[in-house]
Amino acid sequence: MSPLVPGKRRALGRSVAAGVPLAALVALGVAPAATGAPAGSGAAEVTGSATLGDLPLGGFSNALLPGTVDNDRGVDLGGIGSDLYPAGREGEFWTVTDRGPNGQIKVDGTKRRTFPVPGFDPAIAKIRVTGKRVKVIDAIPLTTQSGKPVTGLSNQEARDEKPYSYDAGSPLAYNPNGLDTEGIVRAADGSFWLVDEYGPSLVHVSAHGRVLARHVPKGLNLRGADYPVVESLPSVLLHRKTNRGFEGLAQLPGGDLVLAVQSPLSLPDEDAGEASRTTRLLRFSPKSQAVTAEYAYRFDPVDVVDPGEDDPSELKISSVVAVGGNRLLVEERTDKAARLQEVRLTSGADILGGRWDDDATSPSLEQLDDPAANGVPVLDKRLVVDLNKVDGVPDKIEGIALAGRDTLALINDNDFGMTDGDGAFDADGRLVDSGIETKVTRVKLPKGAL
Repeated sequence: MSPLVPGKRRALGRSVAAGVPLAALVALGVAPAATGAPAGSGAAEVTGSATLGDLPLGGFSNALLPGTVDNDRGVDLGGIGSDLYPAGREGEFWTVTDRGPNGQIKVDGTKRRTFPVPGFDPAIAKIRVTGKRVKVIDAIPLTTQSGKPVTGLSNQEARDEKPYSYDAGSPLAYNPNGLDTEGIVRAADGSFWLVDEYGPSLVHVSAHGRVLARHVPKGLNLRGADYPVVESLPSVLLHRKTNRGFEGLAQLPGGDLVLAVQSPLSLPDEDAGEASRTTRLLRFSPKSQAVTAEYAYRFDPVDVVDPGEDDPSELKISSVVAVGGNRLLVEERTDKAARLQEVRLTSGADILGGRWDDDATSPSLEQLDDPAANGVPVLDKRLVVDLNKVDGVPDKIEGIALAGRDTLALINDNDFGMTDGDGAFDADGRLVDSGIETKVTRVKLPKGAL
C-alpha cells in the first residue's frame, strides 16, 4: 500500500475485511521541529515529541469497514489519544479512539450533542513512534457479534445525550451498540479490554475487535445490543455524570483490571457531583468476571491541579497506569493541566458493598467535605510529577504509558480537530480544523520518581 503524503487527501489503497487488523496501514506526517514537591531529585523534562499527520477519516474508516463513512466532512483521523498501552517493541503502542468527532451547539438555549460523522466506528490503532513521526501500523475496528460496526452513537434515550447531525438540526437514532471507548489494555491471550463512558462499561473484545462482552452496572437495562451485555458492575455507577463514565484503565501484574470513574458521581444529584472532589476506582477480576474491590479517590483542590481554574467540576481522571505490585499512577487533570499521583491499592481501603454503594446513604460519599474524617479509607497519594511545570507537554493528556526506566510516554486527545459551537463547520459543511495535532511526548522523570 502506498503511504499517504501528509496534507494530501486521497483514499487508502485497499480495504480489509471487518474485524481484521489493517497491517502497515499508512505512514503519517512529520512534526515540526502540588502540593509538596515530587519524589526524586532534579526536574522532569521532555526528551522527544512526535506528531500524527493528516489522514482522511473517511479513507481510514472505509478501509476497515467499507461503506461506513460516506462523508467525513473534511475531518482527519484523530482522537486516538484516549489511551496508550505498550505494544511490546520499543516505540510501539496500542491506542484507542473515542466515539468519534463530536461537539456541542446551543439551540434555543440548550446544548445539543453533534455527531458530524455518524458512521464512524471506534477503532483500536497500533502506532509506532519514530523520531518526530507517528505512524499507524495496524488498525482494528470494533464490531458486534454479527460483524457490524458498533458506532460511537449514544445508547439510551433519557440517560445519554440525544445525538444530532453536524449542524444540530436533525436528530439521529440512538444505538444500543454504541461505545464511547477510552482506556485500553491488552490481555495475555491477545484480546483487549476497553472502558466506555456511556454505561459506564468495561468491554472485552477479541484480538480482531469483536465485542465478546460488555460489563455494565446492575439495573442499566440496556436492550437491543448485538453482543452479550452483563450487569456485573455496582448499581451505584448508574449515577455517573453524563459524558463522564470510565476513562482510565490499568492492568495489574496478576491480570486484574483497575477502572477509574472520570469524575465524581452525581449522587444524590448533579449539584453534589459538580462540587465533589471524590471519585472511585474499581478492581475487576477477569477470572471471576466480577468487581472485587472499590476505592475512594480524592482529588486535590482544583486550583492546586490547575492554578488557572476554580471550578471543581473540571477535575477528571483520564489515565491510570500500573507501575508494579498494587501501585498505580493516577492522572488528575483539567483540560489545561495534569499531575500524576502514585497510589497503592490496599485491602484496608476497600469500600465495595458498603454504605457508600447504597444510593440511599445520606450524606453520600460525594457530599462529604472530608471523607477521611468521616471514616472513609481514602487512598493515600504521593505526587510523582506536575506535568504543568514540564515545558513542551501538550494540553489535554489522556493517555500515559511507561516507556522505559523513569520515562513516560504521553498522548493527547485532539478531539479530531473539532471545536464546539456553530462555527465548527463552514458554509459547505466542512470542518474548520482547530489546528491541534495528536502528539506522543516522552518525559524523563527524575531518578527515583517511580
